[in-house]
Amino acid sequence: MWFAFALLSAIFAALTSILAKIGIEGVNSNLATAIRTVVVLVMAWGMVFLTKAQNGILQVSHKSWLFLILSGLTTGASWLCYYRALQLGEASKVVPIDKLSVVITLILAFILLHEQFTPKSLIGCVLIGAGTLIMVL
Repeated sequence: MWFAFALLSAIFAALTSILAKIGIEGVNSNLATAIRTVVVLVMAWGMVFLTKAQNGILQVSHKSWLFLILSGLTTGASWLCYYRALQLGEASKVVPIDKLSVVITLILAFILLHEQFTPKSLIGCVLIGAGTLIMVL
């Protein structure tokens, strides 16, 4: 089931880029990010209440709070940078560079989470990196 959700995530992310590029025209990138964030906030809390998960908020550990807040801050920074880049550049070049996050995530997962880095992972990282360079040059 994770694969289906990951694939849907990729499809929605692709649509996000195209819709954002159209919608950001003539709008300050920070304002556009704030508008998008409000929509995401409403959707996320809507799902919490729809699935009756709101009672679990009291069971969230201090460690989880800390890392979820840090994750939120890095997400916000990513979105602000992404929208500015999208406003200034072509979506066909901005998006591949943004997707270098896959390579960076694999490296950080190896270093920080001690996840296995296999020859297959290394080949994939090299191909993603090379593909990104080819697409943006």
